[in-house]
Amino acid sequence: MGGDPQSTHRVAVLDEELCQPRKCNLECIIYCPVNKTGGECIVQRPEDGKALISEELCTGCGICIKKCPFDAIVIVNLAKELSEEKIHQFGINSFRFYRLPTPKKGAVVGLVGRNGMGKSTIVNILSGNMQPNLGNYDGQSSWDGVLKYFQGTELKAHFEKIVNHQIRASIKPQLVYNIPKAFKGSPKELLQKYDERKVADNLIDELGLQNILDRDLATLSGGELQRLAVAVAAAKDAEYYFFDEPSSYNDVYQRLAVAKVIKGLAEEGKSVMVVEHDLTLLDYLSDYVHILYGEPGAYGIVSTLQSTKVGINNFLDGFLPAENVRFREKAFRFDISSSIDDVILDVPIASYTELSKSFPSFKLHVSAGKIRKGEIMGIVGANALGKTTFMRMLAGVDKPDSGTIDIGVKISYKPQYLSQDYEGDVRSLMYAAYQNPIEGSAAEEQIIIPMGVKKLFDKSVKHLSGGELQKVAVAASLLRQADVYALDEPSAFLDAEDRIVVAKFLQRFVRAQGRSAIIIDHDLQLIDLVADSLLIFGGQPGLEGRASQPVRKEDGMNAFLKELSITYRRDETTGRPRVNKEGGRLDREQKQSGNYYYIKR
Repeated sequence: MGGDPQSTHRVAVLDEELCQPRKCNLECIIYCPVNKTGGECIVQRPEDGKALISEELCTGCGICIKKCPFDAIVIVNLAKELSEEKIHQFGINSFRFYRLPTPKKGAVVGLVGRNGMGKSTIVNILSGNMQPNLGNYDGQSSWDGVLKYFQGTELKAHFEKIVNHQIRASIKPQLVYNIPKAFKGSPKELLQKYDERKVADNLIDELGLQNILDRDLATLSGGELQRLAVAVAAAKDAEYYFFDEPSSYNDVYQRLAVAKVIKGLAEEGKSVMVVEHDLTLLDYLSDYVHILYGEPGAYGIVSTLQSTKVGINNFLDGFLPAENVRFREKAFRFDISSSIDDVILDVPIASYTELSKSFPSFKLHVSAGKIRKGEIMGIVGANALGKTTFMRMLAGVDKPDSGTIDIGVKISYKPQYLSQDYEGDVRSLMYAAYQNPIEGSAAEEQIIIPMGVKKLFDKSVKHLSGGELQKVAVAASLLRQADVYALDEPSAFLDAEDRIVVAKFLQRFVRAQGRSAIIIDHDLQLIDLVADSLLIFGGQPGLEGRASQPVRKEDGMNAFLKELSITYRRDETTGRPRVNKEGGRLDREQKQSGNYYYIKR
C-alpha cells in the first residue's frame, strides 16, 4: 500500500453503509500509526460517529483496511499527475473519477468497465444535467473553471454549448422500470410526445413495438420498456445521444434490433455514446471505446479513446499498453477448443419425455432430452417462448400437461426475477441457503470468496444493487445441496467483467463438484463460454414455443446464428467471439459455406 509520496496521491474512501461504529471497537482509529504518534489521521465524524480519514495525513500503510471488521475502508495510491485530471468528487472520503470520454460526431463511442466506476455520472455531465466540480466538492466550482480546465481540448466546445444552453442531448436511462411512474399514458402517446424527428413509425417497426402501443405502461415487460425507451431517445432531435445499458431485458434478436437503431443515429452524423456490458453487442455497434477502470465505489479512471477491437482486447487483458497501466492481475482468455466431452460422463442424471404445457394464450412443446453428469446445458431463444416455463417444470415448480420428467436428484433453482423482500443481511441469507455456518467452511473458499460475495455479508439485502443481488442469488443457489443447478439469466445486471468471472467460475465449479447445470441467458458470449450443449427455443413469441432436443454446442450455435443471420469469428488475440460485419467478406464466405459459428468442421 505504500509508495513514493512525491509521485503519488492518496485516495481514501469510506463505504457509508458498511461503516458501523456502534458494532466495532473503532479499530481503524486505535491502530492507525499516525494516530498513535498524536496525529489525527482518522477521527469520528461528529454527526454519526463514522470514520473520517485525512488523505493528507494518511501514509497508505493499509492497517486500517485490514483491521476494519466490516471492510468499509478503501485506500489506494494513484499517480500524482492523475490528481490534476480529477473531474468530479462527491464529498470527503467518497467516490471520485478522473478524465472524461470524448463524444465523436458520426460515431458510436462505447464505455466498458466495472459497475460503480462513474458511468452514469459521466452521462449526466456530458449531457449537461450535472456540473463537474473538478474535485472541489465544497461547492466552490464554476462553469468558468470548467471551461478553463478543458482549454485546448475537444471537450471545451462541448461544454461551451452546455453553458450557452445550445446543446441538445437525448438520454436513454438505465432504470427503464421508472418510466410508468414518470409518464401517465400509453406507449403511443409517449412516442408521439417526443417524436421530434418524425421517425416513430419506423422505430415501432424496427423495435417490434406494434403490439404494445395502446397498452398501459405499467403492464409492459422489462424488454418492452427497454425498447420503448430506446425508441423515445432515438426519436428526439439531438446532437448527442446516450444509451445506458440498452440490451438489458432483451433477447438476442431484440438486442440486434436495438444495435441497428443506435448505429443508424451515428450514420446520420449524430454523436452517440453507449454504456453496455454485453461485449458481443458492444463490439457489434461501437466504432470506438473508452475503458473505465479503478476500484468500484472508490474511484474510476477513463482511458484514452481506442478502436473497438483494441479497446475490448485491452479490457480483457487487464492492461493498457498506451498508458502502461495494469488494472487487473489476470487476463481473460476464451477456450478455443470445443466442448470437453471427456469430462462429461454419458450418465443421464435427469431425463424427460416430450413435454407440453398450455396456458390460455400460449402453448409450449418440448422434445425429449436428458441432462448428463458434469454437463452445462445452455438454453437460447427469443423472449416469451417458454424457456422459463421449461426450467420451472424441471425444477418441479410447475407441472407439465403431458409427458414425464424423471429427476431422481435435487435441483437448485435461481429464478429470473429476484426479490429483495428478504429481511436481513447477506450473511444470514447465505446461512439459510447453506444451513450451516459459512465462515471457515469449504463453501466459503469454493463459492463465497470467488464470487465476490464475502464483502457484501454485512449489507442489507434490501439495499443491494442489481449486480450485487444477482451475485448473491447465484451464490445462494450454489450453496444449496443439489446435483443440478438451474440458473435463469445469471448475467442480468452484472457488468462485463463479472459476467466472465461468473461464467468461468460456474464452469470450474460444476466440473470440480461433478454436478450439472442448466443456464438460460441472452448474452451469447456467456453461453459460448460456459455451455457444453445447447437447447434452442423457436416458435412465435407469446403464442407458441418449441424446444429442440439438446445438441452439441457447436451444432446448436451454428443453427442459432443462422436463424439470427449473423456469423461469428474468433478474435485472434483473446479467442473471444466477434460478430462479422454484415455483408463483409468473412460474413459472405461463412454464410456460403454454412459455417456461421467459428469452429471449423
